[in-house]
Amino acid sequence: MKTNKLVIVAAIAGLLGGGVAYGGASFIHNQMESSSTAVPTGSNTTGTTKTSNVKVNVSSQSSKAFSTIKDSVVSVINLQKANTNDSDSIISSIFGNESSSSSKSSSSSSELETASEGSGVIYKKSGDTAYIVTNNHVVSGSSSLEIIMSNGKKLPAKIVGTDSVTDLAVLKINSSAVTTVASFGNSDNIKVGETALAIGSPLGSEYATSLTQGIISAKKRTVETTTENGQNNGEATVIQTDAAINAGNSGGPLINLAGQVIGINSMKLSASGSDSTTVEGMGFAIPSNEVVTIIDQLVKNGKITRPALGVALVDLTQVSSTQQKSILKLPSNVTDGTVLMQVNNGPAKTAGLKKYDVITKIDDKAITDTAGLREALYKHKINDKITVGYYRDGKYKTTVVTLTKTSTTTSSTTTK
Repeated sequence: MKTNKLVIVAAIAGLLGGGVAYGGASFIHNQMESSSTAVPTGSNTTGTTKTSNVKVNVSSQSSKAFSTIKDSVVSVINLQKANTNDSDSIISSIFGNESSSSSKSSSSSSELETASEGSGVIYKKSGDTAYIVTNNHVVSGSSSLEIIMSNGKKLPAKIVGTDSVTDLAVLKINSSAVTTVASFGNSDNIKVGETALAIGSPLGSEYATSLTQGIISAKKRTVETTTENGQNNGEATVIQTDAAINAGNSGGPLINLAGQVIGINSMKLSASGSDSTTVEGMGFAIPSNEVVTIIDQLVKNGKITRPALGVALVDLTQVSSTQQKSILKLPSNVTDGTVLMQVNNGPAKTAGLKKYDVITKIDDKAITDTAGLREALYKHKINDKITVGYYRDGKYKTTVVTLTKTSTTTSSTTTK
């Protein structure tokens, strides 16, 4: 900002200096020519200015992609009972759930009001049912849900299933008004620098079906996520984009120039605190390959059941070098991994894993942190067997673990 201010001041100062010098030297000359440059007198003629009849046919790939998918993008209205503030903690941690509790819903029920607005995209039509994918935090805490189609038509919606870990949700509506459904592209095939378009309802349905354009800034960016209660939910691997994403865009699609959904917009990076650095152009979307896996399970089962080790973990990098040597007794060349801080009754304990074991490999995949362990773990199904490589008392060991469903723990550290 200081640089910009200096540039502006310098430009003004230059103009003023030049003006003073020029004006002093040419004062007499200007006086002499004043009669020939005076404003003409007399009546004005009738205005005859017209617009040109030349038509410019602008047809870009971006506009074609937008036209392909725009009718499948919807606004999602979260209706809650009056004076319900359950979504406040979500709003403070993840954008897209713009609070407007004072704004009354158009719903026929006087007991409900609009608590938040987000976006969604219709991706499947089957018989008289159409399915919409959006974010879990967009629909969280709702007493009722309303969908606004791209043409303004309002429809009631019901939740099929939600998943707080990936922040995804599937809704269903009557398909009679649905004319277009979106298709998913392969998020593994995107490239950094390629054009990306975000569609949704920034700041709410008043700006529904808004289009912004940017690029893919990073294919796999690891970011911290939070639960509905504001608790740390571990890390997620997301697509980073500089396409403008604002509150209300949550749940809307990030698309490529073929009009395919390559991600579901979920978060953006913003400044907090009075002295924080201003952040622009850092939005994040859940990759389409992960989206498809999750929503298929939600439609089939209504929930996501994940495999678990039954442990609480911390990244090795969070452990001091002194403790790595004295407590974990790690060799000096081991700098990455995840530490078992608690081992509950479950598959890890059954396989012989203990507190302070440091996991560095699952099957053939090197594990550098908790996020990597979760990614490797969630590629498996319940009852799968995995080979876990770990260090104990300075020695590398392996054990075979038979996975069971997600377990609960009382630890405040990340659990898997």
